[in-house]
Amino acid sequence: MALTFTRSWTDEDLDRWRDTCVRFVEDELQPDDDAARARGNVGAELWRKAGELGLLCTDIPEEFGGGGGDFRHEAVLYEECSRRGLSGWGNSVHTIVAHYFMNHGTAEQKQRYLPRMARGELVGAIAMTEPGAGSDLQGIRTKAEKRGDHYVINGSKTFITNGFLAGVILVICKTDPTQGARGTSILIVETEGCPGYRVGRVLDKLGMKSQDTSELFFDDVTVPAANLLGGVEGQGFYQLMGDLPYERLIIGVTALACMEGAYEATLAYVRERKAFGKPIGDLQNTRFKLAEVATQIQVGRAFIDRCVEQLVLGKLDTATASMAKLWGSETQGKVLDECLQLFGGYGFMNEYLIARMYADARVQRIYGGTSEIMKEVISRAL
Repeated sequence: MALTFTRSWTDEDLDRWRDTCVRFVEDELQPDDDAARARGNVGAELWRKAGELGLLCTDIPEEFGGGGGDFRHEAVLYEECSRRGLSGWGNSVHTIVAHYFMNHGTAEQKQRYLPRMARGELVGAIAMTEPGAGSDLQGIRTKAEKRGDHYVINGSKTFITNGFLAGVILVICKTDPTQGARGTSILIVETEGCPGYRVGRVLDKLGMKSQDTSELFFDDVTVPAANLLGGVEGQGFYQLMGDLPYERLIIGVTALACMEGAYEATLAYVRERKAFGKPIGDLQNTRFKLAEVATQIQVGRAFIDRCVEQLVLGKLDTATASMAKLWGSETQGKVLDECLQLFGGYGFMNEYLIARMYADARVQRIYGGTSEIMKEVISRAL
């Protein structure tokens, strides 16, 4: 059964935009994916090409160099990457960083950073997780001490997407360690020629091999006081919480698109692969498993599309976004497991798309807030 993945939020302009995204993904990302997985990053040139084509910061206003669109334009690009198992390009994190500038930055910060991010000249990263602090943001130990008209940052971060290629990093740190969450701030660090800033290892991960997830070190890194995001100390925790629905819906969108791509790849495989003298797609077990997968995708499409529409209208609440992230990531894992099983031994080989998708999907239940944290957030809203 071939599914028609029709989105309730699309229109003719977005269909044309999708064609543009598909051409870029298939011409630039896909041919280099094996090499990118080997070297651990997609390369700075890809970011510049994407910027030249207007594919970056598409939902940032034009006055700041963005595309002037909305979340749907971003979702289209994420979908087309995820359906092909292309997980290395950290464009979603780049866009999230742009939204921190857009929603919380000063006028000067917006003008200074957003146009360069939209052009692909600066790759954005957000340095939140530490060796001893993941979901518990109040456990962050990186400190920023104000000395006159500067801040001096000391600490380390890990699991930082875009860490190797990042040109601008939002560093979550304590500006007043005595105040708990209220003492948390976000400081802007430009990495080029920055004394005391160092990129550690590009981490060897289970999946997402082409994504430059890195360790970062800050040893007496000095930045101007004007690099405090928003210009007011102690707003970091509030700023982080305000943008979580956007980030979590991205994970839901990519999870569903990955399921769609996995389903299509599996359907094609079972129609060609023969066992016991006939295609394995003719076996009842295969047909039943694919029927279950197809049903999950179609039901999920209705929910995720509704969330996209709510976000565009500014009505997506934290609990519903957490449901999208929880359902999407958990179902993605189950669907990919079922699809991989139908490939048999070939499903365990990295040369097959389904194997790469399977490995890449596991972290979806962890980053952006673990499934356990999502359940906590949802339960508080009941």
